[in-house]
Order: sequence, then C-alpha cells, then structure tokens
Amino acid sequence: MFPPFDPEKDDRKPRARVFARGQVPTRVLIPNIFTLLGLCAGLTAIRMAIEHRWDLAVAALVFAAFLDGIDGRVARLLKAQSRFGAELDSLADFVNFGVAPAIIMFNWALDDLKSMGWIAVLIYAVCAALRLARFNVALDRTDLPAWKSSYFVGVPAPAGAIILLLPIYAQDLGLHLPTLTPLVLVYTLAVALLMVSRVPTFSGKLIGQKIAREHVLPVFVLVALFIACLLTYPSLTLAVGSVIYLAFIPVSAYRYFQVERKMELIAKGQNGKAASETAAIEPPSFPR
Repeated sequence: MFPPFDPEKDDRKPRARVFARGQVPTRVLIPNIFTLLGLCAGLTAIRMAIEHRWDLAVAALVFAAFLDGIDGRVARLLKAQSRFGAELDSLADFVNFGVAPAIIMFNWALDDLKSMGWIAVLIYAVCAALRLARFNVALDRTDLPAWKSSYFVGVPAPAGAIILLLPIYAQDLGLHLPTLTPLVLVYTLAVALLMVSRVPTFSGKLIGQKIAREHVLPVFVLVALFIACLLTYPSLTLAVGSVIYLAFIPVSAYRYFQVERKMELIAKGQNGKAASETAAIEPPSFPR
C-alpha cells in the first residue's frame, strides 16, 4: 500500500536560484532602499507627533510621501520590480499613511475628544489598510481597459494622509481651530471614507512617461517653482495643494464617467456593426 522509502535519502529537488550564484544585483536593492527610507520617515513623523513637534512631523510625512512616489518609478526605470518590493512597499505605506497621520491628528487635536477622537483615528487607520489591500488586489487584474490606469478607485493612501493634515496647515497659516475640534473629527472621518469609496480620482501614473520636446523646459520650471514654494512656504503650498486636490475629485469623477460612457457607446456601436455584418453574410433561410 505504501511504497518503501529511505529516510536518509533526500529526494527533494534543488531550489532554482533566481540570480546566478545566489547574488542579488544592486539595482534590485535600490527601490527597496527608498522604501525603507520612507518607512523611517514615517516612524520619525510618529515620534515628532508624540513630542508635539508638528512642523517636523508634517515634514517627515511629506518626505515619506515623496519617497513613496519615486520608489515605484525607480523600480520600473531599473527594471527591478519584485514581489518582495511590492509587499514591502504596501507594509511601509500602511505605517506611513495609515498609522502616522492618525497619531499626528490624535495628538494634535482629537485627544481633546477622548474616546471619540481615538475611534475616529482608528477608523481612518482601518480604512487606509482596506484601501491598500484593495489596491494590491487590483494589481493582479489584467482585464481592465488601458484608459482606467489613469484613475484610482478612491483616494490613494498617500494623498489621503497629506490632505488629512489640512487643519494643521491652516493653523500654521494663522487660522486657529481650538473650538472646531468636532469639525476636525468629521473631516478625519470624511477623508477615511473617501479612501475606501468607489469615487474615481486621477492617478497621475501616466504623467511624465511621454512629454513633448517643447514642453520639457516648462515642466522643469514648474517643478522647480513647486519645490521652491514647498521649501519656502510649506504650509501654504500644502494647504493650497490639498484644497486643489479635493476640488479636483468631482472633476475626475465626472471625467471618468464621461469616458466610460463614451467607451460603452463605442462598444455598442462596434457590436451592432458586427451583428449587421454577420446578418449580411448569412445565407437566407427558406421554408422547407
């Protein structure tokens, strides 16, 4: 019934090595180094929030978002994408844009509401985790049209973290909110719901892949101006950017549904044309 076997004999097949001689190329490590630097920045933002050093906490979080935006592009540029890097990036994103912003907001204002404030930041962190999990699942889908790659489903976690801190930017600009803590709680819950919603938002993934030659210099000038404004007037730049992003959410949703409707009409037209052509070439049927 059971075939004989030798317990001292190892019949296991040797595991195939991904890289020659078990060595990992340096180009594969570079994107993961950016991810780990972003994780360190997110953890530093948590420490700064505990110490009530709000400017440094915001700066560390923005730096983490910047590193998150370039690590994937670096991986694609170096052709160093890996499953390990994708998992590491997702775990780092949860700490940077799920846990760190929640700790910052709770220590900044929501701790005045005691348990209600803590529940609000818990909901935000849970929604960030759900948003990242849904994003990871969507990466495995290959049946989506190409035009949908220009949109996210819901607000991405990095953008959600940046716009969540809008009340802190407003306070730095002179708008004190000591009596508006309940509004900060409602705003936190609204951002959390936007992350897990089905509202389409511009992804920006395709920006920069192809730029006309005459547009290269203006793009460099705009990027330089943005960096200069961010370094010189960080609160004002982040506040204006957050308001513009929130204002563009209805625009992106309208554009998404407009393109979707257009594609549906094109598909119906092609199906109708194919059906008419099929009916034209079919031989007529005669009664027997």
